[in-house]
Amino acid sequence: MSTKKVDFQVKDYSVSNEIFQLEMHPEFEILVTTPQPKLENLPAYYNSDDYISHTDSKRNLFEKAYHIIRSIALKRKLKLINSYSTSEKTLLDIGCGTGDFLQTAQQNNWTISGIEPNAEARNIANTKTNNAVHDAHELFKLKNESFEVITLWHVLEHLPDLEKQIITYKSLLRNSGTLIIAVPNYKSYDAEYYQNFWAAYDVPRHLWHFSEKGMKQLIEKQGLKIVETKPMIFDAYYVSLLSEKYKTGNMNFLKAFRIGWRSNRAAKRSGAYSSLIYVVKKA
Repeated sequence: MSTKKVDFQVKDYSVSNEIFQLEMHPEFEILVTTPQPKLENLPAYYNSDDYISHTDSKRNLFEKAYHIIRSIALKRKLKLINSYSTSEKTLLDIGCGTGDFLQTAQQNNWTISGIEPNAEARNIANTKTNNAVHDAHELFKLKNESFEVITLWHVLEHLPDLEKQIITYKSLLRNSGTLIIAVPNYKSYDAEYYQNFWAAYDVPRHLWHFSEKGMKQLIEKQGLKIVETKPMIFDAYYVSLLSEKYKTGNMNFLKAFRIGWRSNRAAKRSGAYSSLIYVVKKA
């Protein structure tokens, strides 16, 4: 795949301190992390105690706040999938981390399955879900048209072979089913404010960086359609906190809150929230 280079470099502030280039995809309004690590090298870039989604730790105020916000988000996610459910209530969650969303769905009468490549996170998830979570290789062994809802909560940006992923989820989805994808939006106010310090670039763990237009182009190419787009309000604050840390060395709670608030206020007019949820159906 050839890409058109843009003059934008981003540092991996979490693990390696390496510098990566962001280049425009030749077909979609999607930025591509370049160079992309080889598959066998990717796990090393997740080797950090600060990667919260792979642990249940609550060591400090930031992590405790993360878990409080996550509990609120879980209720909203459940409400969303319930609004698109039928009597089947079969759910596949890709990149399920430590399994809290799957556990919440299971407690609300969903038949659940999960995919999580990180062994430590997968083991934690399986203690919560009666061993419903499998490694990434199992994804391609699942039966076609077997799920009413498939979710990816801040996961698609991590996955190689982007178009192949969408094709796979389409095949696993029932004809009446719903694919729900949440990703950061590099066209948001907080992204433009923080520039190369914007934490949601998170290179090289994030291989792709989406705009609303780019996501629409990607989805429609595979014979799918976006039927609803919803904001993730809390993300502007969370991302701004991390961005302040990368930019200044401190989280600067008050300033981060102010930038997050400005981002959400601007997005009320433009729709360009820090992160967006795309609700997708078969065309």
